[in-house]
Amino acid sequence: MNIVEQRIKAMTTAGLNLIGQALSIYDSSLRLVLCNARFQEMFDLPIDLVQPGASFHDTIHFLASRGEYGNVEKVDEVVRQRVEQALAFEPHYMERTRPNGQVISVEGAPLPTGGWVAVYTDITRTKQAEDLLRARSEELSEQLLGRAEELSATNRKLAATITALEEAKRQLTEIEARTRLTTEMMPAHIAHLDADGRYDYSNRRLSSVMPGRPSEILGLHISQALGATAFQRVEPHLQRAYEGKTSVFEFTEDQDARRLRVSFTPDGEGGVYVMSVDITEETQARVALQQSRRRAMAAQMTSGLAHDFSNLLTIILGMQSRLDKMDLPAEARELVAATQTTARRGGQLLNRIADMTGNRTPHPKATDFCGLLEDLRVLASPSLPRGVGLSVVNTLPDEMILMDSGMVQDALLNLVLNARDACGTSGQITVSAHTIGTIWVEITVSDTGTGFSSEALEKALNPFYTTKGAEGSGLGLPMVYDTVKLAGGDLNLRNTPSGASVVLRLPYRPAPSVQEGLVLLVEDNDELRSQFREMLVDLGFAVIEATSAEEAKALVSDIDDIVLVLSDIRLEGTGTGLDLIDSLEPGLHCILMTSLPYSDPLHRQALALAPVLRKPFTRAQLSALIQTEAA
Repeated sequence: MNIVEQRIKAMTTAGLNLIGQALSIYDSSLRLVLCNARFQEMFDLPIDLVQPGASFHDTIHFLASRGEYGNVEKVDEVVRQRVEQALAFEPHYMERTRPNGQVISVEGAPLPTGGWVAVYTDITRTKQAEDLLRARSEELSEQLLGRAEELSATNRKLAATITALEEAKRQLTEIEARTRLTTEMMPAHIAHLDADGRYDYSNRRLSSVMPGRPSEILGLHISQALGATAFQRVEPHLQRAYEGKTSVFEFTEDQDARRLRVSFTPDGEGGVYVMSVDITEETQARVALQQSRRRAMAAQMTSGLAHDFSNLLTIILGMQSRLDKMDLPAEARELVAATQTTARRGGQLLNRIADMTGNRTPHPKATDFCGLLEDLRVLASPSLPRGVGLSVVNTLPDEMILMDSGMVQDALLNLVLNARDACGTSGQITVSAHTIGTIWVEITVSDTGTGFSSEALEKALNPFYTTKGAEGSGLGLPMVYDTVKLAGGDLNLRNTPSGASVVLRLPYRPAPSVQEGLVLLVEDNDELRSQFREMLVDLGFAVIEATSAEEAKALVSDIDDIVLVLSDIRLEGTGTGLDLIDSLEPGLHCILMTSLPYSDPLHRQALALAPVLRKPFTRAQLSALIQTEAA
């Protein structure tokens, strides 16, 4: 038990000892949890029966043996009956006279977690007053006196019932507050619609899931809260829910192209429960994974063919080389030269296929996109004819963005060169970049060329499709498409009034701010420790590691430059992360992490000592908590 819990227990016990009634609390196993000093005094109990863990059975046996319940022949039978009544955990009120003439009332109430609490009140004076009233009030009829006594007893029972109801109300209020707090903490919009489609319950998350919508929506119709366009998309699914059928669906919201998953669940009473979740990042990851799988399949299919075809080209080039050394007529030499050129072009095509189906895993890092576009201008300009201009328009926020700068720049350079070919000797190429809400970076490469034909719009992303004849491989746009999909984005081709444009949409992820300093990472799982180390290094920290509390304490005592301790709660050895934090000097920032549930005692104790990260967590969550601690 830590110091905080000891203080709370001491204050609670002191408060209970001040009340004039006796009180005892037993758990579901009928073991004593807590009692006050009045409980021991009233029944003159030995010290071992008022200690936490004392058995209810032993206490009743002690009282029955001493004659507390009158002269009983079979003590064990009385004890058995009392224990069975206690195990039933039923609310009760009773009055009884003790062998010493004292009259007590007993009020018992069950606890939500099992067990019960009992309050014992000395009502001897009240009973004596009733007897005195009976003796001295000859003018009152026997029936009136009986009625007064009955009302007095009923009032006492009613007071006990009111107390139980107030406790139940308190528990319900607490449960409701916890439920509301839980729904407010969830990264989803949770609400309930009445039979008319109006919100009668909602957490305050609609505006975070669907920006631009109000947070206070109680009483509003769903069409007012969502807007006409979004409501039009969800209305058929909502109608199904009102017909009694659960509906789960996804749609892309127009305002900033977020991908949302919505669940409508009938409540069985004419209303509908609603849960809406932003799954944009999940969708981006799913797109990237699908593209990786397609590439793996393509590589598997083409690797064998490419190997055999490469061997054939090698044989052809060797045979043509021999023919070239022979004394052949001029016409034959031209055929040999053409064959060699074609074979070499086939080899170059194989290399492009290898590039496209090989290992192209994106490695996002903090990128200055303004600098990337300026570099693109420098790289592309020498390749453009004098009559073709290149302009760059960048309206992105002035911040670092997470992306694979090499892959993105290669893709944009490819598109600029394609636009150059479409413009011919004169024209204008424009590269523009802007954000869509806080979700996407949209980059458009447009030109004033002839535009895409209807066939090109349909097939341009297919490998080997080209409109350049022998000059093109048909792999440029597919490789750009591959780059965008691997990042979790999308690509669209379209014609404009002045030419054509290719639109790249990439996930917009601001790079976390750079941190500095030495972090002590304490984790006994090798794989998890490796992941957490990588997160910390990406955030700019230097990292030293330990697997136990003892090892970590030794490092802290030997190294003065540690600015943060990130430790698991359960560690190798006997010590825990809580023991480690208790041993640290004040002022050293500490963050605990765990996969233990909230109900676990260690987790609850940890929350009183330091911020706690629930596993699994992301780098962004870790960075946000570190910055909060630093502030």
